[in-house]
Amino acid sequence: MGGGNILRGGQARDMDRVAADKAGMLATVINAIRLTELLGSRVRVRHLSAIAIPGLAPGYDIWQAREELEAGRILVLSGGTGNPFFSTDSAAALRATELGMDVLLKGTRVAGVFSSDPEKNPRARFHAQLTYRQALTGRLAVMDQTAFALCMERRLPIVVFDIGRPRAILDILEGKRIGSLVC
Repeated sequence: MGGGNILRGGQARDMDRVAADKAGMLATVINAIRLTELLGSRVRVRHLSAIAIPGLAPGYDIWQAREELEAGRILVLSGGTGNPFFSTDSAAALRATELGMDVLLKGTRVAGVFSSDPEKNPRARFHAQLTYRQALTGRLAVMDQTAFALCMERRLPIVVFDIGRPRAILDILEGKRIGSLVC
């Protein structure tokens, strides 16, 4: 879970970077609580955070996470890696690979991967599917380079989609093709 809609730690110019990243981690927890509530009425879901907040977000533990998955629950993970200087993209790639996930879902403000920022360039070309190498060499700013590289190394597909699209996550879980596929 990201928190950029509330605070992007790496872009907070008026704060110490470590403090800004910690505040960004808390922003991810806020979003994860909301997503867990939205999904909870439809599917079995569990929220775990890299930074435990008693009464709000239990701490992430790989063994507990695996148990939750084996019990058929969807995991919503927040708090990044719990360390400054690592993006939530890198945290998502790390957690997805260590838990043996089949796919990484990357929700953004746009429909998927484009040749450039479609919010700034109306002529940006949409990519329904592309390779990891195309994403890396094209420096497509959908995810950070570390996250792309880890997913490429582990052959973990990434679905990039518009998080504001109604039912987006549920549609993906039901097997509908939306957004862009990076593989």
